[in-house]
Amino acid sequence: MERSCLDELSEVLTGENRAVLEKVIKLVEDLEQSKAALMQKCQQNESELERLKSNMLQMEKMAMLGQMVSGIAHEINNPINFIYGNLPYVEEHVGDLFEVLETYEEAYPDKVEDVENILEDIDLEYIQEDLPRIVKSLKTGSERIRDLVINLRNFYRRDEATMKPGNLHEGIESTLVLLNNRYKQDIEVIKDFGKIPEVECHINQMNQVFMNLISNAIDCLLAQKEAEKEAESESEAKEVIKPSGKKRKIAIATKCLNSNRVAISITDNGPGMPDEIKNRVFEPFFTTKAIGVGTGLGLSISREIVEKTHHGSLSCVSTFGEGSTFTIELPIAQPK
Repeated sequence: MERSCLDELSEVLTGENRAVLEKVIKLVEDLEQSKAALMQKCQQNESELERLKSNMLQMEKMAMLGQMVSGIAHEINNPINFIYGNLPYVEEHVGDLFEVLETYEEAYPDKVEDVENILEDIDLEYIQEDLPRIVKSLKTGSERIRDLVINLRNFYRRDEATMKPGNLHEGIESTLVLLNNRYKQDIEVIKDFGKIPEVECHINQMNQVFMNLISNAIDCLLAQKEAEKEAESESEAKEVIKPSGKKRKIAIATKCLNSNRVAISITDNGPGMPDEIKNRVFEPFFTTKAIGVGTGLGLSISREIVEKTHHGSLSCVSTFGEGSTFTIELPIAQPK
């Protein structure tokens, strides 16, 4: 009888111990899962922190570059205005001198021998033809420098802490002037500017976005040009990009989507992107360019500027073999 009670008591205790043990095992498993989830979250936070640090560093570099360029532009602006402002007087005085010479030749057709020799030595006829051309080229060159300085100052003007209404068309035009030397020979830029109001923004940051997107479009088209050159000289049996024969184009369009938002699209008719690249274009440090050519931060920073700072959107549509379109949508007034 006593033995039977002890056996029953032992079974009850064993059952209770088993239940406790199972609870402990379950608790340990839950803790392991929580630990794994926490570790994964920490890794994600570290990656996000690294991305933010890189973006901040890049933006600090751009801010420093902007200050430097703005200072240089200011220093260039004063002497170039002096040159540009005096060239009309040079042009006028040269015209007056030539008029005096012509009057002298008409009044005294029989020139003094010494004067005749000097005129032959300096080739007066050639000077009369060439000097106006020289003055004209000086005027054209100084106009270009002056316009470049103005656009540099507009592009890199310092943003204030608060957003202000900004003219996006001026920002795009300034960007195109700065990039003109890269695309003018090989690429046609088509502008289709709609009637859009000024947009509340940090215009300097938006100029950086325009610079990144248009530069990328130029890079794609010029890379396609180089690939087509190689294709012409390589064997037909080898798989390379064949010459397309089409003119390389970048189309920039702006429009109002509604009373609250505007859109800016930048389209190139380049090679486009396969899905595996298109799906990663906004990832920090992702680039298909050669080492030392691109940082892989341009598009990720552009998206951060558009979406996080300006509460807009930046999207990409690309068809492999046909081209790519990047579209920016911005609120006309920032949410309060």
